[in-house]
Amino acid sequence: MKNSNLKAKNLNITYIGGGSRQWAWTFMTDLALEPELGGTIRLYDIDTAAAKNNEIIGNRISALPETKGKWLYQTITSLEEAVTGADIIIISILPGTFKDMHSDVHLPERLGIYQSVGDTAGPGGIIRSLRTIPPFVTFAEVIRACAPQAWVINYTNPMSICMRTLYHVFPEIKAFGCCHEVFGMQSLLAMVVNRNPGVGDVGRRDIKVNVLGLNHFTWFDSAFYQDLDLFDMYRRFVDEFYETGFETDASNLPDRCFSSNNRVKFDLFRRYGWIAAAGDRHLAEFMPGTEYLKNPEVIESWGFYLTSVDWRIKDLEKRRARSERLVTGAEDIILSPSGEEGILLIKALCGLGDVVSNVNLPNTAKQIANLPLETVVETNAVFSYDSVIPANAGKLSDEILALTEPHVKNQTDILEAGLNNGREAVHRAFGRDPLVCNYPEYDRRKLAEDMIRMADKDISQEP
Repeated sequence: MKNSNLKAKNLNITYIGGGSRQWAWTFMTDLALEPELGGTIRLYDIDTAAAKNNEIIGNRISALPETKGKWLYQTITSLEEAVTGADIIIISILPGTFKDMHSDVHLPERLGIYQSVGDTAGPGGIIRSLRTIPPFVTFAEVIRACAPQAWVINYTNPMSICMRTLYHVFPEIKAFGCCHEVFGMQSLLAMVVNRNPGVGDVGRRDIKVNVLGLNHFTWFDSAFYQDLDLFDMYRRFVDEFYETGFETDASNLPDRCFSSNNRVKFDLFRRYGWIAAAGDRHLAEFMPGTEYLKNPEVIESWGFYLTSVDWRIKDLEKRRARSERLVTGAEDIILSPSGEEGILLIKALCGLGDVVSNVNLPNTAKQIANLPLETVVETNAVFSYDSVIPANAGKLSDEILALTEPHVKNQTDILEAGLNNGREAVHRAFGRDPLVCNYPEYDRRKLAEDMIRMADKDISQEP
């Protein structure tokens, strides 16, 4: 039965993690630029003061004369109250703190294990998952009790574990996970096409791709611009820039910790014949640690960077200061589109046009034919009124399947560990993860136990 409450001009949206100083602002500005949507945004966060600041910022945005979509922002201090009656629920939280993430990312370096992100795969991703599962269990239980028909959009990492937890607790939940990594690869392919004279101004959404894999380890087995197969064009591009790389975001940060020159994805294309569709920093963590993350010198040679948690902590302080300026009016609010697709997906769910986009969902429709049903996979899906139908993406190639299977099995073990305090399941995951598995068992187990101890205080926290 369709949800008749999905009325585009009178939506009730709940934002869990509503004190966010990044995703929430992006969401607010995108909503303000959309004339076909309007309603109420309830902001819920364990940091009520941060949510209150976003309430002020959001209502300032709504009051701007150039704002097209009008919204009322309200801070709610109870999760149950925030969720009750919601049409759309956004989840965008930081599991734990950056201090906790410092341990996730940097403690493994004592064994020579380097992680470029540390939020999905590797020892950091495993331990972060243990912090993430308990609050997501609570979210699923509250949504089941208070808003079972709501659409739930998750942006939190580790994406696969978040989604797997929601569906494990509440199998009928209407949830999907969004990630923008695929957009970057579509943008790169658009650049490749635009290098050809006379083609015109090709944008990311003009590039049609078949997406299959796991979040942050996604692949394209086909890519087209209109009727033009892009694989040969991309192969020539890779051959031209394989040694030097091709940097698409060199100016994004002064210290370049999020930058890469795409050499990892170029190498994976040469080795496996499919287009690796996530950023190099994520892709490297799914591969054996002897390849792209062997040591800082090897990492530098592949043209990407380790994102230090110290940088994240300093950046958070800058965003806190900016929040205060936006609240007081010391800084003007400038509306500009983010390029994210969240608003387009909400419009589609409200019946304002169909959209095809990549999302993370359990594989229950066999979107990827040679992965288990319970695995959370990333493929395209068709969004329409109150409906998300995942696409049949086909099979992973045998070689890519072999790379993917350890991470598929780890989804199961990590969920067991998070739900049942299963120490041995954590050790199995460490023993299987390609960044860790080649180290002696004693060293792996000692690292896992030390990281678990560092995470214990966070695992016991309420959301």
